[in-house]
Amino acid sequence: MSVVLENVHKSFGTDRAVAGVDAVIATGEFFCVLGASGCGKSTLLRLIAGLETADAGTIRLGGDTVSGPGRHVSPEDRRTGFVFQSYALWPHLSVRDNVAFPGEAQGLGKAEARRQAMAHLETVSLTDFADRKPAALSGGQRQRVALARCLAGGATTILMDEPLANLDPHLRAVMEEELTRFHRASGVTTIYITHDQREAMAVADRLAVMEKGRFLQVGTPREIYERPANAAVARFIGRGTLVQATVEGGRATVNGHDVAIEGDAIDGPATAFIRPEQVNLGDAGGMEGRIGTALYRGGHWEATVLVPGIDAPVQATSTMPLAAGEPVRVAFERAWVLPG
Repeated sequence: MSVVLENVHKSFGTDRAVAGVDAVIATGEFFCVLGASGCGKSTLLRLIAGLETADAGTIRLGGDTVSGPGRHVSPEDRRTGFVFQSYALWPHLSVRDNVAFPGEAQGLGKAEARRQAMAHLETVSLTDFADRKPAALSGGQRQRVALARCLAGGATTILMDEPLANLDPHLRAVMEEELTRFHRASGVTTIYITHDQREAMAVADRLAVMEKGRFLQVGTPREIYERPANAAVARFIGRGTLVQATVEGGRATVNGHDVAIEGDAIDGPATAFIRPEQVNLGDAGGMEGRIGTALYRGGHWEATVLVPGIDAPVQATSTMPLAAGEPVRVAFERAWVLPG
């Protein structure tokens, strides 16, 4: 079901954890909230689940107001499923019985709850593991059991609190694929919070960048990566360089060099943002620079380049070997001019 947030606030003493969040999340959408630790994203998820009470604002699930002035619907009546980092499985129960538990708690007979549990385990590709205990599963498999249990509880919205944080990098990549497959198979609305931008970019239909209790920008991963709304989003998402520019006639001048720009920009002083893939490194043309750092990332180098006249080191990538201290020529292919 759809999720609507209207000017939602939550404070703990003098600490404003959520400070006026607005969003409309469509039915069946995979929506990520991305931000650093302490930005308020976990509190927001708990407000949607009903585990915290909002100080102000309105939350609607499927058109029904579950949080608003004088109203707070209990968590068990919101039809949301919550997947924690720990997965919170019963260690003494089999996988089948873990998934059957919500149905039994709602009054289903044991046989029917188990039958439905097997259908949900099929959705997460775990029917062959039905008789195992959680301790005999991998971290990724335990997570899929937790997802199946959410479906068994009748959840139409699944809330995921940094579910991959405890997994090793290889398993994270596998689980990103598993999560998108589960989302397509189940069709449930999913709200997923993480501090890992790579993770968010991989799984989200849309994402929100959160800072100090507010959404700085909401959009598709591509929109936010290519067209950050402000300097804070630009700094947080991926790598890149903020530079001072002068815009005139649909072009920009950066450090005395002409640069093509993307989007509409008003003539005059501006701040431009340049991604590493928009930087050309060579031995001719462009500006004089010197490699500050160079790190081999498997198939390419990530480098910073020190350019006279540009305050911040220029972030760049190259398939050619680079070494710290060597001279290089730098040219910008294009730049995104920040709005305003």
